[in-house]
Amino acid sequence: MNTLFLAALGLYLATFIIIGFFDLKKVSTFEDYGVAGRNQTSFAVTMTLLATMLGASTTIGLTDTVYQIGFPGIWWLIFGAVGLILQSFILSEKVRKTGADTLPDLAYITVGRAAELLLALIIVVSWIGVIAGQLVAMNALVTFAIGKSSKLIFVIVSIIVIGYTIVGGQMSVVKTDKVQLIIIFVGIVICCGYLYLVKGGNLEFVINGIEFLNKDYPPMNLFTQLFIIGGVYFLGPDIMSRNFMSKDERTAKRSAFAAGIVLLIFSVVITLIGMWVRANVTPEELGDGKALMYVIGLIPKPLGVILIFGLLSAILSSTDTCIINASTIFVKDVLKKESVGLVRITVAVIGGVSLILAVIGRGDILNLLTGAYSIYTPGVIFPLLIAILCYEKRKIRIKIWILGPILGGLLGVLGTYFSGALVWMGIPKGLLPYITLIGMGISLITSLISVSGENT
Repeated sequence: MNTLFLAALGLYLATFIIIGFFDLKKVSTFEDYGVAGRNQTSFAVTMTLLATMLGASTTIGLTDTVYQIGFPGIWWLIFGAVGLILQSFILSEKVRKTGADTLPDLAYITVGRAAELLLALIIVVSWIGVIAGQLVAMNALVTFAIGKSSKLIFVIVSIIVIGYTIVGGQMSVVKTDKVQLIIIFVGIVICCGYLYLVKGGNLEFVINGIEFLNKDYPPMNLFTQLFIIGGVYFLGPDIMSRNFMSKDERTAKRSAFAAGIVLLIFSVVITLIGMWVRANVTPEELGDGKALMYVIGLIPKPLGVILIFGLLSAILSSTDTCIINASTIFVKDVLKKESVGLVRITVAVIGGVSLILAVIGRGDILNLLTGAYSIYTPGVIFPLLIAILCYEKRKIRIKIWILGPILGGLLGVLGTYFSGALVWMGIPKGLLPYITLIGMGISLITSLISVSGENT
């Protein structure tokens, strides 16, 4: 596996480097670099949307969750798909019509400079955690593939990913996403088919275990994840970045809807893999390993290599998107510049900081990503949604509106990272799981209060 994997890895990364340098001459403006020329077709946008969403959390992380709690783990992707479909019907055309380049730029257009700056800082800080989470997953995958921990190989792969992102920007990311998405689908579908059609195993346990709620996933979790996870897919910076690069409003709407439907199908396939492992692999056999990586040892070596590269593609397709989006937001919305050179420097800095955090840090993939989402979702989703819906129809009182992201984001931070301090302050422990939802509620109420009379 080591030799075969390393050879395939070299070819895989060389392909993306070539794509990056091929696009170097095509990137002449900030629009080319940040939103891929704003001329992408429905097929391209749907492909890059799916590749962006199918990262570490929705592959490695999700199968681990299904192994631990059973079939209800599927809700993560179901809520993601619901968020996308709702975006298609409610937001896609409105957002694309504004001509925004980034999500904070959208806040600037609909509310003002203070909103733009605040949202930009929330996104950039939160997304460093998202990028680090993806890199942690990549490190685990590379370690598994070569049979030992090798920070050198991990760092080299990470630098190459950051490198081709620096060179080609969104132009390259859109092209590499297409390649990566095909590999993701091939790897996951072949794996699922082999487990059920060839390997067999305790299929009765799988069938009997198909349930949408259980003791490990109570009904209240539906409400929590609908807003926290669904909200990111509905109005997240990476998802909406694909809207900005669409050639027109209709393309943005169709792409979000198509991606939502495909995501529902994918959720079933990846969940069935997790259920097969849950039914046929004991906790002692799995040990500290990841469920999806354990499967690699159960299937023929050529199929195992395909699955490894499917997982690697899932991680990298999300990682490069997060890096370029966070960097574009920092330059466009914090520095108020439209400089390709500055964005490239920022890609290097944000990618480097995230890499350092991944090398020295530890943590469960889903916990890292959920932590970042728990800050972003209560601080941004409802205030920005209200601003978009009121654009050119109602006035927004900025000083009141701005309290929504501040209070919502603050509660998200406290609930995610300082729960002990909240208990010390007298907050009942029973409320701690719902602090993020409370933050969303406060940001929603504050945003609604900020709406005044008709825009004249």
